[in-house]
Amino acid sequence: MSTYGNQPDYFSQNNEATFNFEMPPQQDFQQELNFQTFEGKSNVSGNIYESNPYLNPSAPYSGDVYGSGQEGRDYSGAGGKFEDEPPLLEELGINPEFIVQKTLTVLNPFHTPEVAALQDTDLAGPLVFCLAFGGFLLLSGKVHFSYIYGIGVLGCLSMWALLSLMSAQGVTIGTVVTVLGYCLLPMVGLSGVNVILSLQGYVGIVLTSVAILWCSLSASKLFVTALAMDHQQPLVLYPCALLYGVFALITIF
Repeated sequence: MSTYGNQPDYFSQNNEATFNFEMPPQQDFQQELNFQTFEGKSNVSGNIYESNPYLNPSAPYSGDVYGSGQEGRDYSGAGGKFEDEPPLLEELGINPEFIVQKTLTVLNPFHTPEVAALQDTDLAGPLVFCLAFGGFLLLSGKVHFSYIYGIGVLGCLSMWALLSLMSAQGVTIGTVVTVLGYCLLPMVGLSGVNVILSLQGYVGIVLTSVAILWCSLSASKLFVTALAMDHQQPLVLYPCALLYGVFALITIF
């Protein structure tokens, strides 16, 4: 420990080093450097921008990314193919003329519609009428969407089973849903009236009876016409009146 203070001071020494950066004399390797010359010959004749005008920086932009090639002609001619395609509603299976005709038939139950319009299965109209019916009930403080869909599905299945037994040519479930859904339109109007005034009175009883009779006559007329069930409208009208009577009870209470 006594020799600790006698340690040499390496940092206090003036260590100077000299460096020689002089290049060694050029050595003669006795080798001659021969550089060959080549004549530049261009294989491109004429203007090099004629084959591809997009390489020319001074050429104006024409807006045609395909130039004058075959791709540009195919792309410009593809727009005419969309003119021959059918409308979007027709591709989706929605016929606006049949929808309007069914709606007018419901509003006028004594009018005989076309059979082709009745056999056209359309679920857009019944869905809209069910949503409108539930919306008017919601405005009057009644949340009955589950009852509407539950009673509607049960009623459609029951009517499909009954009409399958009564009709000789048979009936599809889509036709039953379409007819019963479109004929719900008078009941939608009744629910709209319920928003303004109460139906629990003499006026309400009269309006409810008219709405039930209106829906039942329209539905039975459509079923008899679509299924060629001659002289069987009263038999079809009774179960339809029971179904729409349940919807009327939901509207009133």
